[in-house]
Amino acid sequence: MDKKEHRAGIMGIIILKPGREDSLKRRHPWVFSGAVAEVKGNPGNGETVDILASDGIWLAAGAYSPHSQIRVRIWSFLPGEAIGPEFFRKRLEHAITLRKCLLEGKDKETTACRLVNAESDGLPGLVVDRYHDFLVCQFLSSGAEFFKDEITGHLTGITHAKGIYERSDTDTRVMEGLEPRAGTIRGEDPPELVEIKEHGLRFLVDIRKGHKTGFYLDQCENRLAVAGFSKDSEVLNCFSYTGAFGLWAIKGGAAQVTNVESSPEALAIGLRNAEINDMGQKFLCLEDDVFQVLRGMRDADRKFDLIILDPPKFAASAKQVPRASRGYKDINLLAFKLLKPGGTLFTFSCSGHVPPDLFQKIVADAALDARREAQIIRYLGQASDHPISLNFPEGHYLKGLIIRVG
Repeated sequence: MDKKEHRAGIMGIIILKPGREDSLKRRHPWVFSGAVAEVKGNPGNGETVDILASDGIWLAAGAYSPHSQIRVRIWSFLPGEAIGPEFFRKRLEHAITLRKCLLEGKDKETTACRLVNAESDGLPGLVVDRYHDFLVCQFLSSGAEFFKDEITGHLTGITHAKGIYERSDTDTRVMEGLEPRAGTIRGEDPPELVEIKEHGLRFLVDIRKGHKTGFYLDQCENRLAVAGFSKDSEVLNCFSYTGAFGLWAIKGGAAQVTNVESSPEALAIGLRNAEINDMGQKFLCLEDDVFQVLRGMRDADRKFDLIILDPPKFAASAKQVPRASRGYKDINLLAFKLLKPGGTLFTFSCSGHVPPDLFQKIVADAALDARREAQIIRYLGQASDHPISLNFPEGHYLKGLIIRVG
C-alpha cells in the first residue's frame, strides 16, 4: 500500500523502534511513547497517523497524542481504510447493533445500557451510555475529541436520542492535553434526574453530576445476582451510591438493608429510588465514611447475613496499587468480622491496575486475618454491555467475588 505522508487523512507517520511492533501485530490498540523512534510530519493532537515498523512495514493507523504516555491509539489495522465520517458511522452502528441483541426482549424493562465501550468496541477513548431518551458521552482521548462532531452527528441519527450530554470531566482528559468538559452538545438539555428501568426496577439518574456517567451500568448483572442471595437477610450495602444494590436486595426478599455512603446527594437520590419502588420501609441510610462505620459496627459486635463492598477506584495508577491493596484488605477484613456464620460477601474492585489474582489474594489474606473459613462460590465481572476485547486485557477492570463464610 501507499506509505506516503499525503495518503488521504493521514497527517504524519510514526516509525517504531526495532522489535517494538509485536503488540500491534497482536492488535493491541495502544502505542506507548517509549516505542516511538521517529515522528515524520507535524501531526496535531488527535490527528490521524500511520504507524510503521522499523523496516517500513505498515502496521496500523491511529490517533496521535503528543502529551500522553499512550502516544497513539489505534483506529484501524486494515491497510488503506480511511479514518473519517463513514468509518465512525460503521463502527458506531456495529457497536449499537450488538447491544440490541443483548437487550432483545428487555427494552421495556431495561432502558439504560452502555452503547460504546471505548477500545473494546474499536473506538478508543469513546464511551457512550444510553439513559432512556438521552445519551451521555465521554471523549477521553485526543482522537475521540478530534472527531467529536462526526461521532455525535452519527449517534443522533442512529439512536434518535432527544439529547446528547457530555461528561468528559475526568483526569484522563488532562493526560491527553485536553480540558475537562461537561454539558449538552446536541439536542435537548436533560432533566435534573432521568428515570430509567433496570429489569423493571426504577432508578433516578443524575447524568449531570453523578458518578461516571450517572449510574454504575457495569454492575447490572451483579445486582441481579445479589437478589438471589438476599431472602430474609439483614444486608449491609457499603459505598451504596444511589442504592441500586440495596434495592435489588430488597427485591430479592431482604428483611432490611443498611446503606452506607459519604455523599448526601447520592443518599438523597437513593431514598427517592426506594420510594418510587415502594421499598422505603426496608431501606435505611447512613451518611458516613465506610471505613469508620465498619470499625464502629465491629466494636459494637453488629452482624449481617449479606455484605456488599463496591468501593470507588482505589488505584488510578500502578504506583497507587500498594496503597489500594491496603484499603481493600482493610474493608474486607472488617466485612469478614461482621458476617454471621453462613453469611455471604459480595466484594468488588474496579481498579484496572489491580489484577484479578492480586484482588483474590488480598481478600484471602483478609479472611485469614479475620480467622474466617471462606469459599469463593462465583466470580463476577462487568456486564455484557461492557465487553472486553481479547486483544485488550486492560478492558477487564471490574472484578468481583461472591464468598460464603463459615
